[in-house]
Amino acid sequence: MIRTSGLVKYYGRIMALQGLDMAVPQGAIYGFIGQNGAGKTTTLRILAGLLLPDGGAAEIGGYDVVRHPRAVRGIVGYMPDFFGVYDDLRVGEYLLFYAAAYGIRGQRAARLRDDLLELVELGDKRDAFVDTLSRGMQQRLCLARSLIHDPQVLLLDEPASGLDPLARVEMREILKELCRLGKTIIISSHILSELADLCTHIGMVTSGRIVRQGLLHEVLAAAHRRNFIVRCYGGLAPALAVLEEWPGVEIINTTEEQVEFRLSDGPAQAAALLKEMISAGAAVTHFAETQQSLEDTFLQLAREGDKA
Repeated sequence: MIRTSGLVKYYGRIMALQGLDMAVPQGAIYGFIGQNGAGKTTTLRILAGLLLPDGGAAEIGGYDVVRHPRAVRGIVGYMPDFFGVYDDLRVGEYLLFYAAAYGIRGQRAARLRDDLLELVELGDKRDAFVDTLSRGMQQRLCLARSLIHDPQVLLLDEPASGLDPLARVEMREILKELCRLGKTIIISSHILSELADLCTHIGMVTSGRIVRQGLLHEVLAAAHRRNFIVRCYGGLAPALAVLEEWPGVEIINTTEEQVEFRLSDGPAQAAALLKEMISAGAAVTHFAETQQSLEDTFLQLAREGDKA
């Protein structure tokens, strides 16, 4: 549904995108993650037709974003990280204003307004002035605005930025519903824990390049390092002696209470290692594989990308 190939963008002498390749299948919620300045906003602005690339290609729904910008804008809804609202308009008027910009008027516009306000849970705020809404409500209103022309694709730049925990949960549930309705969604964010509970796919960008992308569970599995923690009663010396001699073990950190280590082999070797520790006299009270979070995976891949 969305594809970029060798995308390049300069700001003066600064190369913001360094041959960025992205592939987003239809119906996906694609988490576009990276640190500030990694190239997320630049990529989304190019996909939205608001910024011309200096090299490479990008297409959405089969339309090239440079050669067919009008067609692209017809199937894309874009929500920037800094959105504008008209404080002196009522909520319903705000959506009708943007509907008119897309040539949608009359009863059709009124139906869309009401349906979208219900979708984003602002139905009871239709006659309220925009400046009376909370930050979370304004975010949901801007999401409704980006949906006014029923786009196939949503490009959302930091949609949960500045929201309190409850508002983030509400936004997440709305996005899941939009996915069920068949929308393809790209979400750029640095709140990685939020994306882990929402996205079907992820792309990790650093220094203007995607270092890993694909199905969320596949990316996490491919990057996963088998790290373990062992704790012992009465001292770690016997366990450490075994670990230091065991092939495929890398000791990461040692404290008075525990040892964290990496094991290159699978579950059978982990079981054999535990058995050897006990045979060597270690009174093992805890032996478990650690869970690697999306944030851990991103930091690991970002470091690997910087070294490449």
